[in-house]
Amino acid sequence: MTLTPQDISGLTRFRHALHRQPEVSGDEAQTAQRVQAALTALGPDQIVTGLGGHGVAAVFCGAAPGPTVMIRCELDALPIPERPGPAHRSEVEGVAHLCGHDGHMAIVLGVGRLLSRDRPARGRAVLMFQPAEEDGSGAAAVLADPAFEALRPDWAFALHNMPGLPLGEARVSAGPANCASCGLRLRFSGRTAHAATPDTGLSPDAAMFDLIPALRALGPGGTLAPGFRLVTLTHARLGAPTFGIAPGEGELWVTLRSLNDADMIALKTQAQDLAEQAAARHGLGVQISWHDDFAACHNDPQATAQIEAALATAAIPFGPTDGPMRASEDFGRFAGNGARAAMFLLGAGEDSPALHDPRYDFPDSLIAPGVAVFTALLRQSLG
Repeated sequence: MTLTPQDISGLTRFRHALHRQPEVSGDEAQTAQRVQAALTALGPDQIVTGLGGHGVAAVFCGAAPGPTVMIRCELDALPIPERPGPAHRSEVEGVAHLCGHDGHMAIVLGVGRLLSRDRPARGRAVLMFQPAEEDGSGAAAVLADPAFEALRPDWAFALHNMPGLPLGEARVSAGPANCASCGLRLRFSGRTAHAATPDTGLSPDAAMFDLIPALRALGPGGTLAPGFRLVTLTHARLGAPTFGIAPGEGELWVTLRSLNDADMIALKTQAQDLAEQAAARHGLGVQISWHDDFAACHNDPQATAQIEAALATAAIPFGPTDGPMRASEDFGRFAGNGARAAMFLLGAGEDSPALHDPRYDFPDSLIAPGVAVFTALLRQSLG
């Protein structure tokens, strides 16, 4: 069973409606309502709402016992203004679907359309519309939600569209797929003074200037091989923009990145130690907070083999990835909680603007192939 032209037209309209009304991580209430209404019309055996915030899951059950297979997509958009372009451009100032999550939702809804006409023979298909992927909090919140326990999958699959790859071609490999990452915010406090008498105050400037190269040395980057670590300074602020005051406070924001979770634990400890030591040396107070915490994402070999078989069934050209991605993805948390999980990349075109680029727009032509692959995955496991 495949999508009809009417299905594809309806799913395209659905994506465009989502694109016009994007919502950032944690605020996806209207998006979740749209998804819930569209799923309700398909008559699943169960719909669970409010998962980890605004998450929505639809369950389609087979007649015989069998495994639970989850197909996951994301609800959230980005706090980035969209450049004028498509007729369906964002109507929300400063927010846009520039990562393609609107397209991912349309694909998973398309899978639901086919399941509504032809239930699995056994087990359960769970269509998961996950909140808050962009800040790394969503998958963890879904897993911590007591309502998720009854949905816990044996297998979990996802896709991400990928500019730079030929349109409609796929890439997938077993093993490391996405780096772990975490944001570190350091707030230093000293004492302000008149700019004419800075010696009567206590400026964080020396501590911050010492700390920046020390933090960078913890994560020099390089090739994505075992031991890869990268520290990126993303924001710095010292005092107020004025000529009359010697600063008494300042901030540093850095992103830590590693190929695996064990290295991330060590990197976080080392970065925190450096910050505390710098503050102590210079007589400053320091507040340390952590944000956007992503676990590393690894593709299970058996789940990867399932994807490769489904791609072949759907006649989608595919090959291995070029290696793990530096960018992070919170889908990896599902693999860390008992499911055999894997994600594949679906090419959005070699000339497509990059993800998070203000000009980016998900290609509607990817809806049908995405549905075909996920449907083949479900049929392989559930009949």
